[in-house]
Amino acid sequence: MRTEGSFLKHFKFVFLVGLVVALIMVVTGYRAYLGLTLVVMFGSLALYCMSHPFLKSFAFTVWVFAFVAASMVYPAAFMTWFKGTPYEFDLSILIVPLIQVIMFGMGTTLSLADFGRVAKIPWPVLVGFVLQFSIMPLVGFSLAKAFRFESEVAAGVVLIGSCPGGVASNLMTYLAGGDVALSVTMTSCSTLASPVMTPLMMKLLAGKMVPVPFFGMMFTIINMIIVPIVAGLVANHMLYDRRRLYRRGGLLGTIGVVGILAALLIAVYAPKAIFTIAGGSLGKDGLVVGLLLIGVVALAKLVISVWLKGPENWMDRVLPVVSMAGICIIIAIITAQSRDDLLKIAPFIIIAAILHNFIGYILGYWGARLFRLSESACRTVAIEVGLQNGGMASGLAMKTLASAKAALAPAIFGPWMNVSGSVLATWWHRKPIAKAAPR
Repeated sequence: MRTEGSFLKHFKFVFLVGLVVALIMVVTGYRAYLGLTLVVMFGSLALYCMSHPFLKSFAFTVWVFAFVAASMVYPAAFMTWFKGTPYEFDLSILIVPLIQVIMFGMGTTLSLADFGRVAKIPWPVLVGFVLQFSIMPLVGFSLAKAFRFESEVAAGVVLIGSCPGGVASNLMTYLAGGDVALSVTMTSCSTLASPVMTPLMMKLLAGKMVPVPFFGMMFTIINMIIVPIVAGLVANHMLYDRRRLYRRGGLLGTIGVVGILAALLIAVYAPKAIFTIAGGSLGKDGLVVGLLLIGVVALAKLVISVWLKGPENWMDRVLPVVSMAGICIIIAIITAQSRDDLLKIAPFIIIAAILHNFIGYILGYWGARLFRLSESACRTVAIEVGLQNGGMASGLAMKTLASAKAALAPAIFGPWMNVSGSVLATWWHRKPIAKAAPR
């Protein structure tokens, strides 16, 4: 690890050279290779950040900038491959499967105890839930109207506000000195409620902007978010259960083979929609991805933990990389498809993202204070309310609303939320919560 870190530190020189070259191009007016220079500059900066103790938390955001720069300069690379041939492949097809993989990863970090914790701390969870699904959708609607975005872009702003808390909120809460258990429980509960709450808020607030199929959106969320998370919960039990049963090679091998075969059989022979009601259909792809990943994880544990006697936390090392890569690819695909529109409204939608996020933190924190929650819980609620599931919003925009323009807001809001969340968490980390004096 030290050798790798030392090697990555050298990329700061590549970044500095790229920055100087970019400035020279801007000053001289010779901009033929400015786009390529920006891609190299951001990519090298991201690699350097990964080696720096403090800047490491910003590496993901810089990677997003690198992918956005690449998609703006070379949009065709993120749209359709082998165009005009029998092998033509539209990269937008990857968005939903990538989100399903990310949600599966989220599920592996959860357990049934996280959901059962609601009974122990019902009041803070209820306060956070109400603030989550009232503040952010209404603020999104207000900003969409204030900036007078066209209908599809405005619907995207409302959509990102109507989604549940993001996975990064748990890490931000930990860094901020908040209540991590409360954060995990809030994220879990808001995500489980999202098949009803997200389409409901969209129908109420964005129904006049774009057609919002309530049941279509509900089943898309179940297929894209809930089913992979449930599969991740199964994988969590298999990965971290201490009983010897889950270290037996025969059982892990059987689970692996059965999971993969079941996924293949469903993919090939099952109908595309498991069932249809009121115009909405529950697709089979969430089940296919979930079973496939359960099988892959079982076989990976068999090889890494049982045969090679490797580290127990190998999944914790893999997941962040997979999630980061998946989100970067999703944002790049969306950016490429809406490149021209983004060039026109980028400054306004960036300002809207900053305001939406900032207002979420402020109202989330003071709303929790109003209900007399502890300082630790107030910080947690503020972060949970302020950080949304951008991947889910992107998938819904492309899958249910069928609009790349509606996906613009999630693509912009997502990276900004990671920047602001890291800054807020660092600021709160330097202001530790005073412990109550013993009575």
